[in-house]
Amino acid sequence: METSEIENLINSALELDELHVKFDGSQCKVIAVADMFGELSRVKKQQVVYAPLAQVINDGVIHAVTIKTFTTSEWQREKMFNLPL
Repeated sequence: METSEIENLINSALELDELHVKFDGSQCKVIAVADMFGELSRVKKQQVVYAPLAQVINDGVIHAVTIKTFTTSEWQREKMFNLPL
């Protein structure tokens, strides 16, 4: 699976301001930025981003997922510490 395919899965399910994905063949790292994350609990944020990937995870294509979520204002403060993936 290509990084662009993972990005398409997430982008087709969620309206994000920014999405950064790194995939090395088994481990996937995702940074998702959207103001909707400000209204959600930490667990719910993870679930929202994880959901579009559930099938490929269940199929064994992705073995591990690390998800970081930010609102746009949080991202402005934190991006220098979180990029590149």
